[in-house]
Amino acid sequence: MTTPNDTPRYIRMHANDNVAIVVNDGGLRPGAVFADGLELHEAVPQGHKVALADLAEGDPVIRYNVTIGFAARPIKKGSWINEAVLRMPAALDLGGLPIATRSAQMTEPLEGFTFEGYRNADGSVGTRNILAITTTVQCVAGVVEHAVKRIKAELLPQYPNVDDVVGLEHTYGCGVAIDAPNADVPIRTLRNISQNPNFGGQAMVVSLGCEKLQPARLFPKGSIPILSGREPATVCLQDAGHVGFQSMIDSIMATARGQLEQLNLRRRETCPASDLVVGVQCGGSDAFSGVTANPAVGYATDLLVRAGATVMFSEVTEVRDGIDQLTARAADAEVAAAMIREMAWYDSYLKRGGVDRSANTTPGNKAGGLSNIVEKAMGSIVKSGSSPIVGVLSPGEKLTRKGLIYAATPASDFICGTLQLAAGMNIHVFTTGRGTPYGLAEVPVIKVATRDDLARRWHDLMDVNAGRIASGEATIEDVGWELFTLMLDVASGRKTWAEHWKLHNALTLFNPAPVT
Repeated sequence: MTTPNDTPRYIRMHANDNVAIVVNDGGLRPGAVFADGLELHEAVPQGHKVALADLAEGDPVIRYNVTIGFAARPIKKGSWINEAVLRMPAALDLGGLPIATRSAQMTEPLEGFTFEGYRNADGSVGTRNILAITTTVQCVAGVVEHAVKRIKAELLPQYPNVDDVVGLEHTYGCGVAIDAPNADVPIRTLRNISQNPNFGGQAMVVSLGCEKLQPARLFPKGSIPILSGREPATVCLQDAGHVGFQSMIDSIMATARGQLEQLNLRRRETCPASDLVVGVQCGGSDAFSGVTANPAVGYATDLLVRAGATVMFSEVTEVRDGIDQLTARAADAEVAAAMIREMAWYDSYLKRGGVDRSANTTPGNKAGGLSNIVEKAMGSIVKSGSSPIVGVLSPGEKLTRKGLIYAATPASDFICGTLQLAAGMNIHVFTTGRGTPYGLAEVPVIKVATRDDLARRWHDLMDVNAGRIASGEATIEDVGWELFTLMLDVASGRKTWAEHWKLHNALTLFNPAPVT
């Protein structure tokens, strides 16, 4: 007997598309016939494209009403279309783009939505209450890791209002051309991460002593507004007073105790949804990313903007092929020019390394049905919703306004997350189709699965199943609202699966400057 799940199904994103993706778990065999009479000539895996019409060599292959490639040879209707039979289009020229031409539809503000957060002295709001220990150089990472374990075991239970202790460890700080062009990127990134709203205005630093990134360079006097003129509490391991390893640990723990006492005084209070700062990102993407999870995130993005909140979307190589869509949505010519500037800088950065944007796609992306970066970008960009883009951040910069912001970052999951932390996000939404246990220790991460099968297999890692959109059990709007309300709950203290299992990735600072 044929069940609804066995019935051959495909999803076509736009009436002009000449390809569609196979929905069925496990894909379909040759001879499978769709409801419209289309018959497969060969096996097509789930999420991969099937030709809806005969294509001659050189014909455009269209998905999302965008040319994602050109047929490298004649392709029969009902055939499997993958990267082997496509030629990728050239990147869009950065000249002559539409500038602030798309007027946003007027929508009613969303009012009355709140969460329970931690209000900081500078007006920012944390969703968690965390002691963060900044490191100036990788050399101290082992010492800090040891100290953090001791602090969690011996001190943290005495301060019940503090959620966690986190070492901000990284691979920067010495052996680098610290005065080279663009060397300011990793420094300002680490400086701005140290004042993330979830750290409650407490700054603690562990330094080695001989590194290039001295504490005074990382934190020039008055560089941390959230401290209200106070200087970070600093422990230097090479200080003459430290005799032996244990004295270093004792010093770190004594300093941490003072920080914990201050953090323990904080209490959650009712805050408007406008105090949310949400970073949206995708990783382990597949062909369903642009069909289910990312459109749902885009819908939630629009809800957040209507509520007065801030949302950042990023990943330069994963929006580069849709730059015309973004400049058209820019609030004004200045915002459009800033986006073009970031695209041009990154084009040059990749060229110096002898590659282009096509280096982005992974084996997993391709196994999940994404043939090239153009197709991947069209599915990635929809996380931004439809609101006007009101600001642009260069890597490592901090937010200065609310609304929809483009934060220019590499597409690397770890670097993108690190840079969004520096910008000031207090909650993270991460979509995945192939599956990844990605998490951040510094902010809660909500994981969204693109497919039913992934949500079923990784039931205790995925927080939301957007695959229900593809199966017809829910709409994009349904899942968008689910995400919006879940964000408010998580911001109020509800734990995500990544928090439950204490899964997190290391911070990865983006350093375009030379290493010496």
